Amino acid sequence: MDEHLHSPSPTLRVREMALADCPRVAEIRVHGWQTAYKGMMPQAYLDGLDAAEEARRLRARFERAGEGVVNLVAECDGDVVGWACHGPYREGEVRTADAELYAIYVDPDRIACGVGRALLRESTARCTTAGHGRMLLWVLRENANARRFYEKAGFAPDGAEEPFEVEGVEVPEARYARVLGGS
Repeated sequence: MDEHLHSPSPTLRVREMALADCPRVAEIRVHGWQTAYKGMMPQAYLDGLDAAEEARRLRARFERAGEGVVNLVAECDGDVVGWACHGPYREGEVRTADAELYAIYVDPDRIACGVGRALLRESTARCTTAGHGRMLLWVLRENANARRFYEKAGFAPDGAEEPFEVEGVEVPEARYARVLGGS
């Protein structure tokens, strides 16, 4: 038998993000938006997203991340294939005792391979260890795939909704919550 037909399964590892990961994370984020939000946001906006520009913004946010903000990447056989960021939840400018998943993106070619689950599991574990009672996140109301993903991980909509604007178009988001710790 040909050995190449039976190569071992890829190794997935979640680790803290480094500044050097910013260009790859930016690519994943831009391609993630362009894939996941097609038909939910103006196409011209999605087409205009630029990974190099996003990398500059990401680098600046990464370097000035506040206390409690954690950026994680998922690597598959050494290649960065996903990113998640979490930290304190804010009501306006006031920090609460809750945590928020600010972002989670997976290389569109790696969707449904366990990358997102691994990142979300690590984020929720870290937030639990940090003593947060709940984790909150915002998801596009129309993004049925993401909503199912979060619901399978124990999150549920809590009734809060908020639109944000993209090139003059309102894009409604729903807030999801999950109790951490004892659940």
